[in-house]
Amino acid sequence: MKVVCLDLEGVLVPEIWIAFAERTGIAEFRRTTREEPDYDRLMHYRIDLLAQHGLKLEDIQRVIGGMAPLPGAREFLDGLRSRYQVIILSDTFYEFADPLMVQLGRPTLLCHRLLTDEHGRVTGYRLRQADQKTKAVRALQSLNLQVIAAGDSFNDTGMLGAAEAGFFIHPPAAIVERFPQFPVHHDYPSLRASIDAAATRLG
Repeated sequence: MKVVCLDLEGVLVPEIWIAFAERTGIAEFRRTTREEPDYDRLMHYRIDLLAQHGLKLEDIQRVIGGMAPLPGAREFLDGLRSRYQVIILSDTFYEFADPLMVQLGRPTLLCHRLLTDEHGRVTGYRLRQADQKTKAVRALQSLNLQVIAAGDSFNDTGMLGAAEAGFFIHPPAAIVERFPQFPVHHDYPSLRASIDAAATRLG
């Protein structure tokens, strides 16, 4: 049996922190895992920036409430789910993702949790598991499942490498240059075709 594992931000929905940067006018929030491969460093940078500007979780959630999936994402996901089991493996947070999951038809999502104080200020985060995307793929394989994966960033490359087949979708050029082993796609129809071809090849 085949399972398709997908990243969320940049793959099915816009980058939340970039949308937040655009809404607040604070360009520093545009930094994502596409530019910073060290997730812990990136999150502490973001938390410090939130504190510096007096911004709370509710400010981020307000922006997310006005967001929508990328064009064609829901149809792409629905098509995949008609043939495969699909799991979203993301380094986002449950406190962010719910409005977007509703719009995507509530696919299974594995991600992390934010920590806040009594005033709603973000004070930290709790990983579901370190390197959770790669470990999730390996756990699925331990159940005799074959995994096909797609993502767009540094923090997806472990997942893509562990899967029986891994693909980039909407990646920046710098990541493509660094990881040339993963085929690149720029639209959902071509990614779907490669997923189906990989599934056929795996038998």
